[in-house]
Amino acid sequence: MRITRVETHVVGTPWRNLTYVVVHTDEGLTGVGETRMLGHTDALRGYLAEAGTNHILGSDPFAIEDLVRRMKYGDYGRAGEIVMSGIACVETACWDIKGKALGVPVWQLLGGKVTDRVKAYANGWYTTERTPEAYAEAACAVVARGYRALKIDPFGAGHLELPYAETMYAVSLIEAVRDAIGPETELMLEMHGRFSPATAVRLAREMAPFRPAWMEEPVPPENLRALAKVADRVDIPVATGERIHDRVEFRELFASQAADILQPDVGHIGGILETRKLAATAETHYMLVAPHNVGGSVLTAASLHLGFSTPNFKILEHFNDFADAGIKSVVTGAPEVVDGYFEINDTPGLGVTFDADAAAEFPQQRAHFDLWADGWEKRDPEARR
Repeated sequence: MRITRVETHVVGTPWRNLTYVVVHTDEGLTGVGETRMLGHTDALRGYLAEAGTNHILGSDPFAIEDLVRRMKYGDYGRAGEIVMSGIACVETACWDIKGKALGVPVWQLLGGKVTDRVKAYANGWYTTERTPEAYAEAACAVVARGYRALKIDPFGAGHLELPYAETMYAVSLIEAVRDAIGPETELMLEMHGRFSPATAVRLAREMAPFRPAWMEEPVPPENLRALAKVADRVDIPVATGERIHDRVEFRELFASQAADILQPDVGHIGGILETRKLAATAETHYMLVAPHNVGGSVLTAASLHLGFSTPNFKILEHFNDFADAGIKSVVTGAPEVVDGYFEINDTPGLGVTFDADAAAEFPQQRAHFDLWADGWEKRDPEARR
C-alpha cells in the first residue's frame, strides 16, 4: 500500500479554523487527521503541499515511524509548530488507515485498552456576560449535561500583573462557579500563560479555597525555570504543555518536576505515537497526561485512542458541545460525552469519517483569537470591546 494523494480541508469559525487532512492510498483506503492553527492555517497548508512532494507521496502508510522521521528531519531545518502540526495530521491519518486495513481500532494498535471510558472536561462554555450570575448559570448548564469537570479562565485580559480590584472580581467569578457546581465537580483553573511568577503565586493562594483541580500555564511557556519557581511555592497541581511542540523539549519539565499534569496537543506535537511516547516518559516521573484539545471530532477521537490505551491518562478537554457545536456535523461517528465520560468503541481506525460536503458548509474564515483583548472569552470578534 502506498500514499497517492493528500487533501486539506479547512472548517472555519470566527475564532478557529480547523484543518482536516485526508490521506489517500492506492488500495482505496483513506485516513483523516486534524489540527487547529491560530493564525497559521495557510502556512500549514503550504507546508503540507511541499511535504507531499518531498516526503509523503509514495510512502507506506504502515511505516509511520519512518514517515515521521523523514518529515521531521529530512528538511534539515528545525521543526516548529507548523511542521509538527503537519506531521501530526498525516501521522494520525496513517493510524486511521492502518486500523481500517487491519480491522481494529487504533487503541488496539497502541497496546490495547486500559480503560473503557475517559473522563471529559468542558471548555468554551462561558461565552456569556462576564458576571458571577451569568457564569454560575452557564456552569449549571454544563453540569446538567452530565459533565463532572469544567475549566475556566476568570482573569479577563490580565497580563503579567493583575490589580487588586480585578483579582477580587476573578475570585467572585470562581466562587460563583464553585457554588453552582458543588464540591465534587472538578474545576480547572486556566491562566493562559498570563502572569509573572509572583503574580501567579499570589493568584493561586487567592483561588486555593475553591480547590482547583489544577492551575494551567501560570506563566508564559518559554521559560520553564519560571514555572518551577511557581510550582515550588503553590499547593495546587500545575498543568502545562500545549505550546511545547517537540517531545524532546519536555526534558526540562521532567528534570525540574515543575508540572504535575502534561498537556501535549496531539495535533501539534507530531501525532498519536509521539504523544504516547511522551506519556510513557511522564509515567516514569509519576506525572499524568491530559491532552490539550481545541479541535473538532477527529482530533478528539485521536486523543481518545490515547486515553483508552494510556495508564496515566487523566482527562480530555472538550469544546464541541459548547463553542460552535455545529462543526461536529463534518464527521460521522463524532465522540459524544455521556454522563461525563467518553465511552470506548471498537470501530476500526479512528472510528470517525470525514464528510467533505458537510465541511464545505463551514468555509475558512479570517479567524482571530486574541487572549489579551477584553471580551476574548466570548470567542466572537464582533463581541470584543
